[in-house]
Amino acid sequence: MRLFAAVLPPPGAVAELGREVRALRRLAGADTLRWTQPDGWHFTLAFYGEVPEETVPELERRLERAAARSTPFPLALAGGGSFGRDRALWAGACGELPALGRLAERAQAAGRRAGAGGEEHRHYRAHLTLARGKGDTALRPYVDALAEFAGTAWTVGELVLVRSHLPASGVPGEQPRYAPVARWALGAAR
Repeated sequence: MRLFAAVLPPPGAVAELGREVRALRRLAGADTLRWTQPDGWHFTLAFYGEVPEETVPELERRLERAAARSTPFPLALAGGGSFGRDRALWAGACGELPALGRLAERAQAAGRRAGAGGEEHRHYRAHLTLARGKGDTALRPYVDALAEFAGTAWTVGELVLVRSHLPASGVPGEQPRYAPVARWALGAAR
């Protein structure tokens, strides 16, 4: 199973960002980008890759502990940027970013301890991928347009283990599908 740990923005935050993305999609060159779907928007905390079925229960136990050790915190979608020589356009976040970083560290450690991977990131950067390019479309106009975007804050209250179903049809532009496997409330007593 291909898995990752994530924070999922609530429907209101997704709707706000969706309005912003609709405006971005009207910019010149937007049709050359592969835009992600709002129902798949998430902040990846730890990517585990292919995890054997027998490892999942231990990963879940460790993620439950990681969630219990973390308290709810405020976060909002804000701004944006690009990675990889204009290969990915993303929306950023503001709020309690140190708390989000600690949750990411705990999710990564849970994966390593469970034997599920969870490679260590040198510096966690909160980002939600909006579009991917081939490097031939300059993303600067999109990043500039996102600069003033500031969504309404919400309280991050759960850690989610998500399964990623990669496209298998070979249809150009097909997107991965994401399905929550398990959810844990932050700060919940065990």
